[in-house]
Amino acid sequence: MSALKRIDLFFLAALFISNIGWAQDFPQRPVRVVAPFSPGGATDTLARLVGNKLAERWGQNALIDNRVGASGNIGADYVAKSAPDGYTLLVAGTPHVIGVSLFQKLPYDMVRDLTPINRFATYPSAIVVHPSLPVKSVTGLIALAKARPSELNFGSAGNGSPNHLAMELFKSMGKVKMVHIPYKGGSGQMVGDLLAGHIQLASLGLPPAMPFVKAGKLRVLAVTGASRSSLLPDEPTVSEAGLPGFDVTSWYGMFAPAGLPAGILQKVNEDIAAVLATPDLVKRLALLGADPAPLSTDNFRNFVRDEITKWAKVVKESGAKAD
Repeated sequence: MSALKRIDLFFLAALFISNIGWAQDFPQRPVRVVAPFSPGGATDTLARLVGNKLAERWGQNALIDNRVGASGNIGADYVAKSAPDGYTLLVAGTPHVIGVSLFQKLPYDMVRDLTPINRFATYPSAIVVHPSLPVKSVTGLIALAKARPSELNFGSAGNGSPNHLAMELFKSMGKVKMVHIPYKGGSGQMVGDLLAGHIQLASLGLPPAMPFVKAGKLRVLAVTGASRSSLLPDEPTVSEAGLPGFDVTSWYGMFAPAGLPAGILQKVNEDIAAVLATPDLVKRLALLGADPAPLSTDNFRNFVRDEITKWAKVVKESGAKAD
């Protein structure tokens, strides 16, 4: 080996070791965590739960910054255009991967401009119906919808929202026709209309659904995830109940601007996995109907790309347009 090659290898090794040491010292100051939805919502709550645990582990504050607007895209764009030093991070998830195909033009590219770090948690929903609807199973709903095409109405929090597209996927896989009734400003009015029987069914998050299910005001047909929920262990998944392969699970995770140094990426990934394994955080997530779901950096990156592809197909087939 020539002297020049030995010098090159020496400097490469020195650079690698210095980068590892620098990453292990991260962070040296407070970290801004952008939660791109309103305070008090699922994204904000999850950002604060995980952020507080990371702050304890790091010995530095995790400052939650609610940059709200444009279905989460204002906050995502802010992070995408920030310095890739690990001190500005983003909590993003299902709405963002749907948005890639839902919006005609975005100011950032989710694959090119953001670095997936780790997934936090997954949130299954439930397909719920008004008790007056004469069905008690997924197969029963499919049979009724086929017998009464375009007569059943399902609600959602808005065009292109995860609960809207969950039902669009149900329609596609079940080969049925139902009418979508979009609501604006969250799911409060939708739930009120569902309880009053003005709409017949919806895909609804478990925490908001549970009080009405327990009171007998709504009936659960199945949960939408790949596995049963600890909140409803006796209820089947949609896949088990009649549509094999159906899996709609909302999720959120941590992202950074593109170009994040590999050492910091790996450290923050491992730190997130560590805090998600703490018993008190697991318990807090369970109360939200969520399951910890960390992934390796490679697996999370591949998962995000697969989700973009999955929802692009559903958006196209449904003809969903952003409000």
